[in-house]
Amino acid sequence: MEELAVFARFEEVSDRMWEIVQGWRMLAQDTIGKQVIRSADSVGANLVEGDGRYSKADALHFFIIARGSARETTLWVKRAHKRKLITTVEATELLRLLTEGCQMLNNLITYRRNLPNSNPQPSK
Repeated sequence: MEELAVFARFEEVSDRMWEIVQGWRMLAQDTIGKQVIRSADSVGANLVEGDGRYSKADALHFFIIARGSARETTLWVKRAHKRKLITTVEATELLRLLTEGCQMLNNLITYRRNLPNSNPQPSK
């Protein structure tokens, strides 16, 4: 998973937000900053966890959680821009990465849904 472009997109957003938030005032760090870092970090964590699951259903569950965290990150980036915590250039680039990542993640989810279920049924 860590070698896939979808993971790299979200990892870049996460790393950039970490660097940006460190320069914010305490109120901004405690509110939007912590939220955006948690949601951005959650995307990659759930991608890796889903990839490590045996069943298709388990993998999809974590990939869908990752998609929700990606959408949450998008919201926080927009809030940070609206509150003038990040520049228009920063927001545009982060939102581009998030949009591309979400499209890739949707493709990954579709691909995994269409794979045959490889779970052996437990014997009785």
